[in-house]
Amino acid sequence: MAEAVSKLQAHRVLLDDYEVGELAVEFDDRPAEDVLAWSLERFGDRIAVCSSLQAESLVLLDMAWRIDPKIRVFTVDTGRMPQETYELIDAVRDRYGIEFEVLFPDAAEVERMTTRHGVNLFYQSVAKRLLCCEVRKVEPLGRKLGELDAWITGLRREHWPTRSNIRKIDVDHDHDGICKLNPLADWIHDDVWNYVRRNDVPYHKLYDQGYTSISCACCTRPTTRGEDPRAGRWWWEQGAPKECGMHCSLETGGFEHELEALLDDVIRGKANGT
Repeated sequence: MAEAVSKLQAHRVLLDDYEVGELAVEFDDRPAEDVLAWSLERFGDRIAVCSSLQAESLVLLDMAWRIDPKIRVFTVDTGRMPQETYELIDAVRDRYGIEFEVLFPDAAEVERMTTRHGVNLFYQSVAKRLLCCEVRKVEPLGRKLGELDAWITGLRREHWPTRSNIRKIDVDHDHDGICKLNPLADWIHDDVWNYVRRNDVPYHKLYDQGYTSISCACCTRPTTRGEDPRAGRWWWEQGAPKECGMHCSLETGGFEHELEALLDDVIRGKANGT
């Protein structure tokens, strides 16, 4: 497997910071469809939509599919997802006639983590919640991105302070410098849902039950009127960032210094094999 990934990386089409900076300025006020059309032409079958099965990523899938019906799409199944998520994956497959790539965490890593810390370790501390996210989400994502030259996400600046400065086209230094596309960066909530309704895009049933941000069943709850849309994520934590590490890494993300102390003991434990 390592040899195969190495061969793929040897043929990568990577953009440098200067080129991406110019592209980011050029496309900043361009519609999402233009960003997708450019990226699909530039990267071909070496680009994929990363779908969390939330509305934004399904809007992007719908847009990209209209440009190229062979668009690749993948999601990470943490093993703790709501049943409604699996039903939506099947609905998306049927609607668009695509292969939906489903990634899984390393079983041995999950076994070691839960044996040491318990199945519901994420309730014990922020550090252990982040460890769970690392094993179940971040590591599977990293393996997939090692096969690609670019990926497409549904990040929006409106989501959370750590995302307020994202660009529509960027270099992902956390994943070997591949290109990261955020075509909906300047969209607001109503833009997303107007597109969903106008184009009859499949969406997660939990939205109709008051959920505004959906991930693992154990880590997500509905929100109430007036709450921040991401308040339903890890609601038992106080003052912790509403991020899992997939889009805001410990090394270069917007909250790395805050998390450094939280994760220090966990990282040392993993390094020592404990």
